[in-house]
Amino acid sequence: MSLKFILRAALAATLLSSPALAADLVIATKNGPASMDPHFTATAANAEATKHIFDTLLRSGNNLEILPSLATSWQPLDDTTWEFKLREGVKFHDGSDFTAEDVKFSIERIPNVTGPNPSTIYVRRVAGVEIIDDYTLRVKTNGPAPNLPNDFVRLFVVSHLAAADYSTQDTSAEGFNMGMATIGTGPYKFVSWAPTQDLLLEKFEGYWDGTQPWDRVVRKEIPNDAARVAQLKAGQVDIIAKVPATDLSSIETDSALQMIKSESIYIPYLEFDFREDSPQVWDNAGAKLEKNPFLDTRVREAFDLALDRETIVDYALEGMGVVSTQLVSPNIFGYNKDVAVPAFDLAKATALLAEAGYPDGFKVTLSYPNDRLPTELGPTVAQLLAAINITVDVQGVPAAVFNPAKTRGEYSLYIASWGTLTGESNYMLSSLMHTNDPVTSLGAFNVRGYSNPTMDKLIEDAAIEMDEAKRLALLEEANMLVATDRPDLPLAINLSAWGAKADKLTYNPRSDEDTLAMDVHPKQ
Repeated sequence: MSLKFILRAALAATLLSSPALAADLVIATKNGPASMDPHFTATAANAEATKHIFDTLLRSGNNLEILPSLATSWQPLDDTTWEFKLREGVKFHDGSDFTAEDVKFSIERIPNVTGPNPSTIYVRRVAGVEIIDDYTLRVKTNGPAPNLPNDFVRLFVVSHLAAADYSTQDTSAEGFNMGMATIGTGPYKFVSWAPTQDLLLEKFEGYWDGTQPWDRVVRKEIPNDAARVAQLKAGQVDIIAKVPATDLSSIETDSALQMIKSESIYIPYLEFDFREDSPQVWDNAGAKLEKNPFLDTRVREAFDLALDRETIVDYALEGMGVVSTQLVSPNIFGYNKDVAVPAFDLAKATALLAEAGYPDGFKVTLSYPNDRLPTELGPTVAQLLAAINITVDVQGVPAAVFNPAKTRGEYSLYIASWGTLTGESNYMLSSLMHTNDPVTSLGAFNVRGYSNPTMDKLIEDAAIEMDEAKRLALLEEANMLVATDRPDLPLAINLSAWGAKADKLTYNPRSDEDTLAMDVHPKQ
């Protein structure tokens, strides 16, 4: 064990045992990171945590607008070349200089270390990287790539020196979780972390964008909603994310606390399996169905018509949502305003099932991550489907169980959640709706076998269309096709709520729900 690690552990113990000081900030989140390696996974929880330590090449604003970060400007030189001018004078936490070498290293490192929910989606268009000088970088793409700047808001830059020995799947966790490679240019320096435990950070005095007001930040992972609220009310934490609807009133009426609400980009959706032999669908007698019923568009439409979105919002989400027409929110480029709110029509749904050969319905297992989505969401969907004679066995499991099982293809029907973090709907479409293609990384999250050539062409054409108006039209058409072909059924757009100490801080919420210390400021 290194001396550096021993010193970090001692500092962590001091932070945990000492009363919080005025310049300390304690944040409680529902979901924590899976790794301190920012390239290990593309999950929002991992990015949210590691944004404190590592900067991205570009950054997204609170409404997902693209802003300068480690790159100060960017422009296409031709259809397959983007040039990025980098910020000069930036230091890593260990005092070393940030240069183009670190960006090149980070881009090329991602395919070697990425794990579940792969981060390769953000560099899939990169064919090569050329360093012009220390602060100029050219990225060659495998065809026109108008979305490259959007992708690079999730390109975390690590030190090519600190991470050199920790850039394989076998070594990355050791180097980053123990702190040896956790050297970024971000506003906070890494102190310590272990899975499901507190992430401890300290202010980086040399941060290029100005030092932060908090000397120390503690990010506590508290999955239990009641426990998170209780710690806020007891004064043990300063701000909590994802306030459950049941506690909104008690926080709003507490003079010592404040409530912050915002519409998010996260959309829970029902997803169908498209493989011929689906593992969890049976007839009413319990015999395995010879053919997967979800391959029939009439069955998918029947499910869509049976889902009363207002009931889902009012009951399952307890009012913390709005009805969604598509898998992207209205602030996302490519949102199609002509997609209508899905109808609620039980009679038509029942008729469609009968026409498809299922007049008495069938049985199916519905899975969902009950620690990431509202607990009542699965049972509510099951009750709505029961009205058209679909017998649903609801299986709510932790995300740590759900995500690997989904990737392995163990489910026939499940509820997941998506947020278009890059601000352009091609991110969702190319990830969920394109035929899965390991060579191009298109369809990287399409693990259920959905394949529609028309959809693929729209996505591919949009991905290379440099004319913004034409690209918008292609994306809008693709979102309309999602609404009519129904590979997924959007259920709602989540509303987010934070609770905080009224006299200590102000908070500027983000539409991507990230709870960042950088958006929290001491109350004057």
